[in-house]
Amino acid sequence: MQNTRREFLKTTAVGLAGTFALPALAAEKKRPIKKALMLQTLGFKGSTLERFKALKAAGFEGVEPLSHMDQDEVMKALDETGLKCASVCCNTHWAKPLSDPNPATRETGLEGLKQALRDAKRWGANSVLLVPGVARNGVTYEQCFERSVAEVKKALPLAEELGVKIAVENVWNEFITEPKQAIDYMDALNSPMVGWHFDIGNVIRYAAPETWIPVLGKRILKLHIKEFSKAKDRQFRVKFFEGDNNWAAIMAALDKVGYTGWGISEQPGDQTKDPESLKAFSQDMDRIFAS
Repeated sequence: MQNTRREFLKTTAVGLAGTFALPALAAEKKRPIKKALMLQTLGFKGSTLERFKALKAAGFEGVEPLSHMDQDEVMKALDETGLKCASVCCNTHWAKPLSDPNPATRETGLEGLKQALRDAKRWGANSVLLVPGVARNGVTYEQCFERSVAEVKKALPLAEELGVKIAVENVWNEFITEPKQAIDYMDALNSPMVGWHFDIGNVIRYAAPETWIPVLGKRILKLHIKEFSKAKDRQFRVKFFEGDNNWAAIMAALDKVGYTGWGISEQPGDQTKDPESLKAFSQDMDRIFAS
């Protein structure tokens, strides 16, 4: 009888210990989202290498450079710092949109996209951020759709050859303002080399990000992490946690679709202008990913 009692107490103690240990284990668990920053929005000044070193010192794992930068210079900075190229942002998509009425402009834009793909291959990124077109200044939604689809398709053979995907971003271009439209666009391109670069801040103008994520699902290749305020005098100028983003709901939605890729910040540069602010900014991103 005594042996039985002792065994019961021992088993109960082990069970309770395991129960009380669970919160600690949960607190240590981190989301597998890798932290990067868009180079164009980094406030810290200096050479490419100096800026990469500042990002590394602040705790970032990666960076998103613009295309058409000096390939050797960027490669050297990546090698010396150990940063990874999370993505490459096409440097021509606004000035030379693939939706332009002028065929010559579209051709220039297409060549810009192809160069972005080559840059990404050299720097080790597996996707290029592309704003596919602009549906204003006389360009209708339908024209933007048809023209940009036709031009992106011309870049697909090179994308396949290089093994670099084209990630279409949702921006304020009067084009693709609903998740179904995004799916329709992906379906029109009909290629495994095309996916979505989901900008969390941009989409709040139209709907809560957590309502887009389940629809886009596995088509999300990369994330832009950006705070947004619906107040017109604040919008993107707000700091993390001072806007309208429901980070807990956003992260939960990403968990449900199994997102494990890069989270790339695109906040205003005045929030990352020196080593101290850059480190604090990096810590805020950690808080977001732990939401």
